[in-house]
Amino acid sequence: MSPKIGVVTFPGSLDDQDALRAIRKCGGEPVSLWHGDDNVDGVDAVILPGGFSYGDYLRCGAISRFAPVMAEVIKAAEAGMPVLGICNGFQILCEAQLLPGALIRNDVRVFVCKDQDLQVESVDTTWTSEFTVGQTITLVRRRRLRS
Repeated sequence: MSPKIGVVTFPGSLDDQDALRAIRKCGGEPVSLWHGDDNVDGVDAVILPGGFSYGDYLRCGAISRFAPVMAEVIKAAEAGMPVLGICNGFQILCEAQLLPGALIRNDVRVFVCKDQDLQVESVDTTWTSEFTVGQTITLVRRRRLRS
């Protein structure tokens, strides 16, 4: 049975359709979740996609943290459900205090987009189970296609 993975759409989300498509291509069953939903019933994991949730007018992810769906995402995460935050979704997880610490502005105060090497520290999660501890993986920046 394919895992059902929910993708939350906030006003200003940009990558929710990409996340739904990626789930489908990887053999999962994508489930659309709306920021105003009051449950995440029936999903095995949740993805918070990138974008500019609620326009990020206050602080990145700060307003989204109070969306009705987030109360349920927080409860589910605390009960062990895997939750993946991509870009703005990661910022939302920090604001929701599901990740320790806080984000600060980068030192050059401009958008930086480059490939990033990461070392796998744990393979005990849904997201990392196909890797090996110590393995270096590269997250590739999105490249624009020339027409």
